[in-house]
Amino acid sequence: MRKFALALMVSCLALPALANDTTAQLGAGGLVFVGNDAIQMASEDLYVSPSEVRVTYEFNNVTDEDQTVLVAFPMPDIEGSGDFMVDVPIQTAGGEGRPAIDDPNNLFGFATTFNGEPVDAELHQYAFAHNIDYSDLLRGMGVPLEPFGEATYEALKRLDEADALKLVHLGMVYRSEYDAGNGMEWEYVPLWTLRSTYSWEATFAPGISDVVHSYQPSVGGTVATTFMPTKGDEYSRQRYDEYVAKFCVDDNLVSTLRKKEITRDGWTSYPFVENWISYIWSTGNNWSGPIGKFTLTVDKGSPDNLVSFCGEGVKKIGPTTFQMTQTDWYPPYDQELEILLLIPVDWFDGE
Repeated sequence: MRKFALALMVSCLALPALANDTTAQLGAGGLVFVGNDAIQMASEDLYVSPSEVRVTYEFNNVTDEDQTVLVAFPMPDIEGSGDFMVDVPIQTAGGEGRPAIDDPNNLFGFATTFNGEPVDAELHQYAFAHNIDYSDLLRGMGVPLEPFGEATYEALKRLDEADALKLVHLGMVYRSEYDAGNGMEWEYVPLWTLRSTYSWEATFAPGISDVVHSYQPSVGGTVATTFMPTKGDEYSRQRYDEYVAKFCVDDNLVSTLRKKEITRDGWTSYPFVENWISYIWSTGNNWSGPIGKFTLTVDKGSPDNLVSFCGEGVKKIGPTTFQMTQTDWYPPYDQELEILLLIPVDWFDGE
């Protein structure tokens, strides 16, 4: 029996902040074998929607003996900051079509099965600042490792002065003072980075084995349509060009938005908000050879939503679903899957 390492590579992508009403998304990715020519990816079926990412793999063990594989799924890093504006799924779970997440440590609602059986993966979590692991220090102080949320802020506020000053000295927190109308107040703001990884071992028998993993995506966005070009405005043209390159925005989408535009007092706006979803698929290039059969299905969530993303031979297969299929496919090195959703809003009046 041979042992190999298998890693599900996940990258973190954060868009530049546009304003205080912009929330960045965290991009997750897929499976990668490291140095294993015995197991090939026969097929990958990727489904992406605002409420779920689900990936179904068929792996083919081309040898006549079992292959025992260490599997790891690193989740996106989550960085603390004073203006924390990142969508972490556990904070929005249970609403807008998303199922509740019962495990407070399972920030993305991650689940996986191997040949139809649920996998009991082990969660490893670490808190880093300046590339130094301070996980045990925080645990010893009774501080959660998540650099966000009420429980973490309350735990930091309960620290005695010596412990608090130690965290400040290590660059893990800073003391923020402010006046919200009730006089001067203060709080310690987390600056560390949470790194989380799930791991388990799987034995691939000769032939085909199925691996399915799913999680709730991190959905970023902003409260307006921000990419429409305006005549004579160089910034709007540059932003439009960025969206064309990133999301493959085309003339049909622009024409649809133009028909909905609202102009008041010389200002033009559009009754849609943007949502962004990222999937890091370039990790599939670490395979030995192409993906035998690749299927991408993007579900825009509602028939009223608009969607744009880059793909070859994309076809609409349902009221909300669009599909791309490829044979012997290599994921592009220079273009991750970036999905733009435009969500209509009835409260938008252009003012």
